[in-house]
Amino acid sequence: MKKISLHWKIIIGMFLGVIIGLIFSSFSGGSIYITNFVKPFGTIFINSLKLIAIPLILASLIKGISDLKDISKLSSMGLLTIMTYLTTTIIAVSIGLLVVNSLGPGKSISDETRTELINAYSNDANEKRDIAEEKKKSGPLQPLVDLVPSNFLNAASNNKNMLQVIFFSILFGIAMILIPAEKSKPVKTFFDSLNDVILKIIDIIMTCAPFGVFALLASLIVEAPNIDLLKSLILYSITLLVGLFVVIIIYLLFIKIFLKRNLREFINGILPAQLVAFSTSSSAATLPVTMDRVENELGVKKEVSSFVLPIGATINMDGTAVYQAVAAVFIAQTFGLDLSLIDQLGIITTATLASIGAAAVPSAGIIVLVIVLAQAGIPEAGLALIFAVDRPLDMFRTVVNVTGDAMVSLIVSKFQKS
Repeated sequence: MKKISLHWKIIIGMFLGVIIGLIFSSFSGGSIYITNFVKPFGTIFINSLKLIAIPLILASLIKGISDLKDISKLSSMGLLTIMTYLTTTIIAVSIGLLVVNSLGPGKSISDETRTELINAYSNDANEKRDIAEEKKKSGPLQPLVDLVPSNFLNAASNNKNMLQVIFFSILFGIAMILIPAEKSKPVKTFFDSLNDVILKIIDIIMTCAPFGVFALLASLIVEAPNIDLLKSLILYSITLLVGLFVVIIIYLLFIKIFLKRNLREFINGILPAQLVAFSTSSSAATLPVTMDRVENELGVKKEVSSFVLPIGATINMDGTAVYQAVAAVFIAQTFGLDLSLIDQLGIITTATLASIGAAAVPSAGIIVLVIVLAQAGIPEAGLALIFAVDRPLDMFRTVVNVTGDAMVSLIVSKFQKS
């Protein structure tokens, strides 16, 4: 009997999760049962992926950099990686602005619906606004200060500090290159072995992926907002999905035309990572799967994937960039504000920087969206308008983020071969 591919198992798990969620949400007590006895398994799955995110970054980055044995090769790869990520993010924000200005989703929302949403989600909006306010109080160079940890063990204890772990890992790997090979050999052997162990743990966790995504989707369905609230936001959701779809199409065209890669091979190779990204809404949680797929299915060298993908999971948020552009203009439209060309150029700049700074965790983009709104003079109270549909849309945004990371790894891999 032919073995069922992982992505088909995950798709079956997602489908069954939606069906079970709909069934249980239709009768009294069903949603409570799903929340108490099914949702915990989804939480366990996400936690197990997050559990190995920091060890994976540490082991894979140090191994990948130490494998280079040439500091000039590292600098060229780093420059290409950062420039490519910046370029794709700017393109993504521009697409978001083009789509939302063309469709004008915020012009159709009623005053009654707007008031109802603001009242229902004002507490959540205030919480995110307070977090963003703390970020805005920081100096312009605070992100640079935050990049360097004062205590590595403290940084490694929190997945939100991934950039600090990446900084330490790169520094450690560079130091290994700069000392004699015979002195670094024991350390390199350790990290090579640690990397193999982490990859095997990923294999073990992924055998449970279909059950994990089943639990996540079932709980998402029973916890969805009231359908009456969602109706007024359908056009906004469609607008964002169109923008995300256009970005994916651009990715595929680039892969086909410029990288000369087979699209079927790329889609089949990255699909399991996309499905995990969709289920978890976390680029960080999906990172182990993304690295495994691009290396084993797309042929990206480990020295490239171990450098490009951890950085991408932290700073490359193309889906989040589209979202910030669409959400900002949508909120402005609902308040009857006309944004000038200068305002929208400001959104491109701010959203690009905000996307780079967004944590690779669920719904982190909505925190930095406050900064984008403030820059454009858009009322921050409008955050409440999009809370009702933010969680499901975040799933689609994460798929774009992960796909962009995979594409950039192919670009850098091709460059390294030349």
